[in-house]
Amino acid sequence: MSSSKVLDPAFQGVGQKPGTEIWRIENFQPVPLQKSDYGKFYMGDSYIVLHTIHSKAGSHMYDIHFWIGKDTSQDEAGAAAIKTVELDAALGGRAVQHRELQGHESDKFLSYFKPCIVPLEGGVASGFKTPEEEVFETRLYICKGKRVVKLKQIPFARSSLNHDDVFILDTENKIYQFNGANSNIQERAKALEIIQFLKEKYHGGVCNVAIVDDGKLDTESDSGEFWVLFGGFAPLGKKASSEDDVIPESTPAKLYSITEGEVKPIEGELLKSILENSKCYLLDCGAEIFVWIGRATQVEERKVATQSAEDFVASHNRPKATRITRLIQGYETSSFKSNFDSWPAASATPGGDDGRGKVAALLKQQKVAVKGLTKTAPVQEEVPLLEGGGKMEVWCIDDSAKTPLPKEDIGKFCSGDCYIVLYTYHSGERKEDYFLCCWIGKDSNEEDQKIAAELANTVFNSHKGRPVQGRVYEGKEPPQFVALFQPMVVLKGGISAGYRKSIEEKGLTDETYTADSVALFQISGNSMHNIKAQQVDAVATSLNSTECFLLQSGSSAIFTWYGTQSTHEQQQLAPKVAEFLKPGVTRKHCKEGTEASAFWSALGGKQDYTSTEKESHEIVRDPHLYTFYLNKGKFKVEEVYNFDQDDLLTEDILILDTRAEVFVWVGQCVDAKEKQQAFEFGQKYIDRAVSLEGMSPKITLYKVTEGNEPCFFTTFFSWDSHRATVPGNSFQKKVALLFGASHAEEDQKTAAELANTVFNSHKGRPVQGRVYEGKEPPQFVALFQPMVVLKGGISAGYRKSIEEKGLTDETYTADSVALFQISGNSMHNIKAQQVDAVATSLNSTECFLLQSGSSAIFTWYGTQSTHEQQQLAPKVAEFLKPGVTRKHCKEGTEASAFWSALGGKQDYTSTEKESHEIVEEVYNFDQDDLLTEDILILDTRAEVFVWVGQCVDAKEKQQAFEFGQKYIDRAVSLEGMSPKITLYKVTEGNEPCFFTTFFSWDSHRATVPGNSFQKKVALLFGASHAEEDVGLSVLKRTILLFMGWEGL
Repeated sequence: MSSSKVLDPAFQGVGQKPGTEIWRIENFQPVPLQKSDYGKFYMGDSYIVLHTIHSKAGSHMYDIHFWIGKDTSQDEAGAAAIKTVELDAALGGRAVQHRELQGHESDKFLSYFKPCIVPLEGGVASGFKTPEEEVFETRLYICKGKRVVKLKQIPFARSSLNHDDVFILDTENKIYQFNGANSNIQERAKALEIIQFLKEKYHGGVCNVAIVDDGKLDTESDSGEFWVLFGGFAPLGKKASSEDDVIPESTPAKLYSITEGEVKPIEGELLKSILENSKCYLLDCGAEIFVWIGRATQVEERKVATQSAEDFVASHNRPKATRITRLIQGYETSSFKSNFDSWPAASATPGGDDGRGKVAALLKQQKVAVKGLTKTAPVQEEVPLLEGGGKMEVWCIDDSAKTPLPKEDIGKFCSGDCYIVLYTYHSGERKEDYFLCCWIGKDSNEEDQKIAAELANTVFNSHKGRPVQGRVYEGKEPPQFVALFQPMVVLKGGISAGYRKSIEEKGLTDETYTADSVALFQISGNSMHNIKAQQVDAVATSLNSTECFLLQSGSSAIFTWYGTQSTHEQQQLAPKVAEFLKPGVTRKHCKEGTEASAFWSALGGKQDYTSTEKESHEIVRDPHLYTFYLNKGKFKVEEVYNFDQDDLLTEDILILDTRAEVFVWVGQCVDAKEKQQAFEFGQKYIDRAVSLEGMSPKITLYKVTEGNEPCFFTTFFSWDSHRATVPGNSFQKKVALLFGASHAEEDQKTAAELANTVFNSHKGRPVQGRVYEGKEPPQFVALFQPMVVLKGGISAGYRKSIEEKGLTDETYTADSVALFQISGNSMHNIKAQQVDAVATSLNSTECFLLQSGSSAIFTWYGTQSTHEQQQLAPKVAEFLKPGVTRKHCKEGTEASAFWSALGGKQDYTSTEKESHEIVEEVYNFDQDDLLTEDILILDTRAEVFVWVGQCVDAKEKQQAFEFGQKYIDRAVSLEGMSPKITLYKVTEGNEPCFFTTFFSWDSHRATVPGNSFQKKVALLFGASHAEEDVGLSVLKRTILLFMGWEGL
């Protein structure tokens, strides 16, 4: 017979699948719980809960919780603790263990059972109530928690209520939520989720819901009904404190050793080196007790250490809410490590398989049966990229200012410089999105880095805080950054005064790249979305057989060198990088081993170089969400477990750490001063993670504002774009999402109802429409001649809405400073839109009106504005303020009073807003679809044809290629088309065979003169009686498209 300790049958094969497994202790043995009973916890019992995560890195991570009901026996609770240690041993001895007391559960435990758990009376010993025995009972609950909720049933009495908390009264026909006057907005929001849960669970989804606000009494409303249930309204007393309300305070960490159950203090500073792998320790942090287990300890020692922690809490009269967490050496949590002055990188958490194997081997030596110790393969993931076809602007920081790069140099970065990148694109239904980044070269100086950050903030503010703002270091560029440049080339040296000054002070040689120098470039990437070329030392030892290189040997030629082990993709990309770097230059191709002497000569002679592939340092994204706070000046974080979109509360700033980048998410309702500190908070988090987790200090840092989340942020959530745009605070958002319109939407609903009344009063004859601001059709705008859209509102609904959101009332008044942007090109579509009265709102391609108080109005003409706009501006001014004095100024001739009214002169854009093409497919097309009055696009996926009919307007004929390019730009973004696809223009009557092959072509039909109607008459009734063959071309992936245009 084997001498191995027998694994409890209940733990056979556990931990192999991600998710939760639960056992109830019955007669001191673990019994698996049915899945249908998960989330039900009886107060008279104890439970063991295993939560398994298969990380994207391929390792298995375990948390074991033993939950103790308030009525469970001490013996059963002890059995749960001991069986928890045995379960850990079965999993290889690496799980983090947690003690959970009813009513004081950890956030991590509660996150498995969203929105909450509802402890039930009874247990194995006392028996359970069956559904047949249950009679509906009115219950009163108190609700606590911003992200995970502790729901506690309390006596159904008025004395249980107070002004500080949120309560739920669950009656047979209606559920009431009572919001104490001083209660937390976020707890109010979470209580609404609990109401939905109770409604579904105990009312079959059919039940009325009412919200009662403390201090607002209306005897005829839900409020009156609520107080009647409590015997009538009466003032509430002060909140009564109980033992359960005592929240343990965090205290400076103190370390103890545990030897044979005896706990002894260890004096001196906390250092990781104190912890020996053959011992157990207790770390007392006040609110939480950690038990640290050396991986060379025996299983029996681990059981004793766990019991010692229980005894320590009891003997020191600690509050019930004191948490006990047990962890194994090598798998310390961030909250444990943060109590030490530092946690050396060399001692960071070992790889999942490696650490697990060492622990498992020790357990096997101790004759503990260990099963299921496997590791899955890492998850290969694709990172979402930004939509293509946008507008790119890049500035280099030089002499304390930003200098725009010429278009041909966008994509070239110098290691000695800093750059600001602004990419404007369209995403989903939003009008414009922005990606704003600082790129920091590895040899740039601190002064330029500081100026880059300041100027990027100026750009951020000029776009009303909407851009995603990032800080990217050379060598750590994320995919969404690299993909914007196609390709990206990093050059040695720099062009800024700061770089030149820096190398002069250090006495270094200036290695700045020049077009006629000898330069070697290493190519990385495997598609057009992540090509990157890095200039390296121009010596033979820089080569590598597993890669491709470009060698610029002066101004006359460039070599493309393919290593024998390089990939086909790299070899295809090399010429594209060469063309970008030196357009039109002669390229000389050489495979490894076939190099000409000129190649080696340019590198200073042939030398040995490596032929082994460089170790990949690609980081597998493993996202974790954190809240943070400052405690006595120290930056502290708390993890939000099993997070989802609902955890992004609009009043908070949160940190999302994916291990490849760090995001600071800023809610709309955050204090303005804290919003300005977002990057500072992100840097504090990074500094902490560098010390405790071995994070790279050069990791990419992003700031993301609520409502402007990019695809590479939302990919870590199950994202609902509608939820992201609901206005209001956390409670108002939840009300709107769960129960319909918010206060801000009530006027919209009323307008629709009253419009229906008008419609009916006219006997149903009107054309009835719904028009949104910014989307007005021409037939609507033309009615008003002109139409003016003002900021703010005059309705009670608007005033109530901004009061609830804590926003400033920006409603237009006749004597305020107001700026209006004019659009339109005739009296039938003039429209003026009030915009922010700052200089950054101006645009050289448009006309504006500036109302600088009650006395005068400026008409401002941009240098690129049209004659039609300039004629319309005075008419709008006269409509807006009849008879007022008008002061005319052209761009560049403004008086000081003009800039003063705008708060000072600032940079503004001088580029025209883009128009957007509308493409409609012509299905099952044939030759008859080529109408002579049209321009059409035939996309075969191998080439694009622009077909131009003879009766097309002459000006549009001239734009045929431009239309084709716009189609290609669209297809690059949406369909992944190559931007280098062949483009043809084909005129009617001159179609080549490689165009007509996609149709059942009749050459006679193609030459019949006249417009579409005349052609059809001639073909059907004229001289030609040739039998028509208009069979359909149904070639796979060949599409005929009709293109139209629509301005913004």
